[in-house]
Amino acid sequence: MLELKNFEVWFVTGSQRMYGPEVLKQVADDSRQIAEYINAADNIPCKVVYKPTVTTPEEITKLCVEANSAPNCVGLMTWMHTFSPAKMWIAGLGLLGKPFVHLHTQFNRDIPWDKIDMDFMNLNQSAHGGREFGFICSRLRKNRKVVVGHWKDKEVLAGLEVWMRAACAWQDWQGMKVARFGDNMREVAVTEGDKVEAQKQFGYSVNGYGVGDLVSYIDKVTDSQIKDLFDIYQAEYLIELNDEQLKAVKESARIEAGMRGFLQEGGFKAFTNTFEDLHGILQMPGLPTQRLMAEGYGFGAEGDWKSAALVRAMKVMAAGLEGGTSFMEDYTYHLDPSGPKVLGAHMLEVCCSLAAGKASLQVHPLGIGGKSDPARLVFDVAKGDGVNAAIMDMGNRFRMLVNPCKVVESNGALPKLPVARVVWQPMPDLKTAAAAWILGGGAHHAGFSMCLTKEHLEDFAEMAGIECLVIDENLTISEFKKEIRTNEIYYMLANSLK
Repeated sequence: MLELKNFEVWFVTGSQRMYGPEVLKQVADDSRQIAEYINAADNIPCKVVYKPTVTTPEEITKLCVEANSAPNCVGLMTWMHTFSPAKMWIAGLGLLGKPFVHLHTQFNRDIPWDKIDMDFMNLNQSAHGGREFGFICSRLRKNRKVVVGHWKDKEVLAGLEVWMRAACAWQDWQGMKVARFGDNMREVAVTEGDKVEAQKQFGYSVNGYGVGDLVSYIDKVTDSQIKDLFDIYQAEYLIELNDEQLKAVKESARIEAGMRGFLQEGGFKAFTNTFEDLHGILQMPGLPTQRLMAEGYGFGAEGDWKSAALVRAMKVMAAGLEGGTSFMEDYTYHLDPSGPKVLGAHMLEVCCSLAAGKASLQVHPLGIGGKSDPARLVFDVAKGDGVNAAIMDMGNRFRMLVNPCKVVESNGALPKLPVARVVWQPMPDLKTAAAAWILGGGAHHAGFSMCLTKEHLEDFAEMAGIECLVIDENLTISEFKKEIRTNEIYYMLANSLK
């Protein structure tokens, strides 16, 4: 189970010594109160840690360096209570390697119209102090989120929550290890990419392992381990299987235990495999992959390491929220003009965190991969808001596509489709969304979530320096094409200046 409360966001207030000790004491008291209030809010996922007010270039630089080296610090929340001359921030922000959010707020919500005087004005200068800070951030070309409003407002807390979740996922990527069992599915383009550039830009490493390395772990699994897992299956899932199918389930348990052992011992947070390279494994690892994703592992099919990393990031962002998150694929369309829909699934690997009710554990032939009949969890997904996202290597940059959707009921029971599945209507509509996704070079694999929004993914993409194209209810194809062309020029120029 992922736990974000182990992460910290440092609350940093900027001011200057010109105001004198009395004002600075009040600034510190107000800052501490705001930090404690935000930290105590129910929706805030990680710790908000108050830091002493910074008033000199040396203090700012020291704090930024400390933040860089603090393993639990995912970023800074900056607030300018008074006027903080922004040249003081140049060195520190230049060294800062963690993301930050600019909270543009003030301690008082309302102006005390009948009592306001110059003492009040000198103390409460967020309105123009925030602008001074904003200028230097823009002058330094620093990506950041700006949240505006009173610190007790629900919308402000919601914006901070989204940013914190994205910051936790970004921190999780730093030093993350992705295991590829086998290589890429042969001749497939979009699942390939520059792993060295990804490690340089994103902080995670991707390395390949022979399937035999995994098989050695599977072969060491004991009967006791298999029994323990089978007992869990019986408690958590609906099971109506014959003796031969139960053997297949126990073999799946053996594979699951071996995969978990390999991933845990190697410290991996995400993995891929491909059905073309399963030598020595008796069945496609459907059930094991579904259950490992439910524990928080990222996954990408057919060697798709970018999707595996993205699913892991989405799992971290979604920790503790209602709903599920999974690897996904647009499998087939329902093109009835009265209600076009997408049927999303994969061969087997859709995370059971999405299941509406108790999943059914079943065994059926797969018809691909040449292996014995694999075990898998079969379920539908409840109605609600969802979002699909994918990351592609475009050659000169990484691109993320984000498409919100509405999960709807299927038009039938799908009795002959024994896989986990979800039906959705993409925004703004299927024709426009599919055209935009294709024009944007979108992958056929995605991360899908019922608990994240486009804002989570936009915040994350900004931290990661990923181009982010949003396909939502406001999109038109003509403007989308213009955005792609404009971005192409921007990234060519930006990369040439590095």
